[in-house]
Amino acid sequence: MNNQNITILSIDDDKEIRFALGSLFGTQGWRSIGAANVMDGLKLFEQQKPDVILIDYHMPGTSGLQGVQLLRALDTEVPILVLTVEESQEVADRFLAAGASDFALKPIKGPDILSRINLHLRLIEQSKLKTPEPTGYTVKGIVPATQSCIVNFLKEQTEHVTLDIISEGTGLAYQTVSRYLQYMVQEKQVQVQSTYGKVGRPRQHYLLNT
Repeated sequence: MNNQNITILSIDDDKEIRFALGSLFGTQGWRSIGAANVMDGLKLFEQQKPDVILIDYHMPGTSGLQGVQLLRALDTEVPILVLTVEESQEVADRFLAAGASDFALKPIKGPDILSRINLHLRLIEQSKLKTPEPTGYTVKGIVPATQSCIVNFLKEQTEHVTLDIISEGTGLAYQTVSRYLQYMVQEKQVQVQSTYGKVGRPRQHYLLNT
């Protein structure tokens, strides 16, 4: 995908964040468009058809969660990355079920947000090269391209690995990987092993079932 043909839509009520993101994306040769609220973002999406969408969690009026739902109703495949200061898995699960693709924590770090966008651009390209398979977001919020990213990483592992390692290895946010692994364990695609330290909750390790 040619960088000059890539358009990123940022939906955030903070003007300074939109400006900072626009400047950052300009360094990559990407075209940046921004909206201060969800309704304006929806209009821009329909007019400009961006390749990736960034949306803030906390916004006045229509919330980021509602925004993800509305955007996903318009397009089942465009990557939607949620910008949030929260690391709650419960919040992440709600966004993923609504159709979010991934997360990026605030305050925004340039290398992190760029790597996440590039990852989802690659996933879109890879999905176009493969044999067509069902697309869209299920109630569980599971997307074939994202799941394949996790599966391909686990295929390279010969022993159980932690969620942190999977997150780092795939480039996906911790919350995203956690939600997908929950689903994959339920579907018996992945086995989980628990280890117990001296204090605190057990640490989970994962290995792909063969």
